[in-house]
Amino acid sequence: MGCGSPNALAAPAATAWAGEKGGGVVGCGSPDASVAPVAATDAGVGAPAAGAVPAAAALAPAEPATLVFEIGVEEMPAGALAAATRQMKGVAEAALEGARIGHGALSVVSTPRRIVLEVKRLAPRSTPLVQRFRGPAVGIAFDGEGRPTKAAEGFARGKGVAVQELMRAREGEGEYVFAQVEQLARRTEALLPELLAGLIGALAWPKAQRWGSTEERFIRPVRWLLALWGGYVVPVEFAGLVAGRVTFGHRLIAPGGVEVSCADELATVHTKAWVVASAEMRGAQIRAQLKGIEERTGLSAYVPKGTFDEVVNLVEFPTSLVGAFDEEYLEVPHEIITDAMLRHQRYFPLYQADGRLSNSFVVVSNGSPSYNSTIVDGNERVVRPRLSDAAFFYREDLKRPLESYVDDLAQVVFHERLGSLRSKVDRIVSLAGAVAVMAGGDAGQVERSRRAALLCKADLVTRAVVEFTSLQGVMGGYYASAQGEAPEVAVAITEQYRPRFAGDAVPSSFEGKVVALADKADTVCGIFAVGQPPTGSSDPFALRRAAIGIINILLDGLPVSLDALISEALVQLDAAGLDADEVKGQLRAFFRTRLEVIARDRGYTADTVAAVLAIDVLEPADVLARCETLASARGREPELFADLATAYARANNLRDPALGTALDEALLGAPERALSTAIGQVGTGVRDALARGQYGHALEFLASLRGPIDTFFTDVLVMDPDEGLRANRLKLLNRFVAVFADVADFARLAG
Repeated sequence: MGCGSPNALAAPAATAWAGEKGGGVVGCGSPDASVAPVAATDAGVGAPAAGAVPAAAALAPAEPATLVFEIGVEEMPAGALAAATRQMKGVAEAALEGARIGHGALSVVSTPRRIVLEVKRLAPRSTPLVQRFRGPAVGIAFDGEGRPTKAAEGFARGKGVAVQELMRAREGEGEYVFAQVEQLARRTEALLPELLAGLIGALAWPKAQRWGSTEERFIRPVRWLLALWGGYVVPVEFAGLVAGRVTFGHRLIAPGGVEVSCADELATVHTKAWVVASAEMRGAQIRAQLKGIEERTGLSAYVPKGTFDEVVNLVEFPTSLVGAFDEEYLEVPHEIITDAMLRHQRYFPLYQADGRLSNSFVVVSNGSPSYNSTIVDGNERVVRPRLSDAAFFYREDLKRPLESYVDDLAQVVFHERLGSLRSKVDRIVSLAGAVAVMAGGDAGQVERSRRAALLCKADLVTRAVVEFTSLQGVMGGYYASAQGEAPEVAVAITEQYRPRFAGDAVPSSFEGKVVALADKADTVCGIFAVGQPPTGSSDPFALRRAAIGIINILLDGLPVSLDALISEALVQLDAAGLDADEVKGQLRAFFRTRLEVIARDRGYTADTVAAVLAIDVLEPADVLARCETLASARGREPELFADLATAYARANNLRDPALGTALDEALLGAPERALSTAIGQVGTGVRDALARGQYGHALEFLASLRGPIDTFFTDVLVMDPDEGLRANRLKLLNRFVAVFADVADFARLAG
């Protein structure tokens, strides 16, 4: 049953909001009805205006009807709101399923002031359920005289039935007692109050707290609840509030309350009350407005996804406006200006066609369009002191040589057991020099790498970076350029933190890659050395991200061994009592896990990756090349590959490593001799192919063993009663498996 159903008790049109100028109940069948005001309290919520007659109560629907549940709240943080919106959908679906209430499409929308659940075609009754539970055996449930035992009584009591209602039935070879539990259908309106209240409490917030005298907790004070099933008000209670049929419009444009006649009208009411309830719709509106601004001004908006998503959840009715700041601030590095606008003000910078920053920006307003000029003026006044501060910090920082800040790093603790940032810089300098040599750098590249390493953390104690922390490295690059450092040094300082996240570019220069590797390797190896590796739930030093960054830099083509990098980093740490071998083993395992993740992300199957990593290869390019070779071979000749894997598995299961591989040639029969000869030839070919990095050729050599091993298993009894023959044949299998050992662990490959 929807709005306007004959089972609903409609409010008389003549009495609805009688005497209110321009008023009227927004209800079904009255699409032109204007928004009806409700007297607002200081908190922004309230009851119907004095003298008004609210819509009469409606009966619960007798047919499937739409349910809407709106939680009205004071402005919620954007990030927490987005997470809660996603949560609500899953929580609601689970709750309805648990209550066995059938329904159609379920959706959740939200704004900073509300979370709205909509469920289409909610059934008027829950689905009945009959369950049959098996209890103890009859011999245990009843004594010799047929009287129920304590076991039967306990089973019946646990299932909520009388012991006399237990049934007997055979199952398998025994006879047992059974309880049949019937859960009757219940009317939905009896289930909804508790179910909907439970949804509010089920939402997980980062900082939920009590806001009044009740015990309930929420991210912000809950100001109103609306719960309508068709035209029926569901009396949900939470934090001292009882749900009704009143919603509230935009706080600044249409702050009054509005009665909603039935669930299907809520979206219309929101629209008339200047509320765009869907984040997707708000996002689409903002994008369209930005496109219009770009076409009108000839400028391009810089719109990072994170800031955009935040802005979408900061407004209920978005209006994109263009503001401007004084052109004198364009002399400051543009990153400072954009950081100030994006992170502190949530403005979108506008760039000129040639890529230079303009002095214009976009602000997405949540105010009334009637006051656009005032809003623009206010935002221009707000951003001016922020940019003035940024320009002041930049100019003050330039008054000192960048190198003079390096000693100040001694006052900043990197880690209580690894010393200050100054100590870390010393390690990075030494490690960068070693890495540059490993990578084949010439004398100039080695020296520039060491110089960039010395200066790479200096900007952390400058005024600009203390204020705008996200610009670490960026400002150091500007300061280095301004003070005459080599361009390669400045670029390396700027790029030292790359890649910062998944998909981020690696450093573009030789020196940048070297410094980034040295910095990340020192952090990862240092934290492992002091016994604080990441756990399943905690990675405070972002070691996983650093390790993936190291791997991606090496995959970009820098010819440095990961194993050698780890060893050199541990040498630079030179910690007293450090068990370098143990720590190195932990680090190898840590990087191997990261390699597994990267290989899987590139589309290689789990068993392919496991087969490669099982042979203890660690060099990233080597791992991916082997995975690609295995995957390609399986795709080209799946049957041959499967046979080879099966033969390997069979040999691997039978072999006895303790016997070694020294054969007694006199005991070899023809099939054994043929296999032994083939193994020797293939072993030589595999070693040569691996030395040249030709993994495909190595697999081709291994594939040639299929015939000899098939003949061997067909014609030879491996587990011969003769102990000498049996041992000799097991040694031959040891040799067979050993040939594969440097390519991949074929035992891990699925058939």
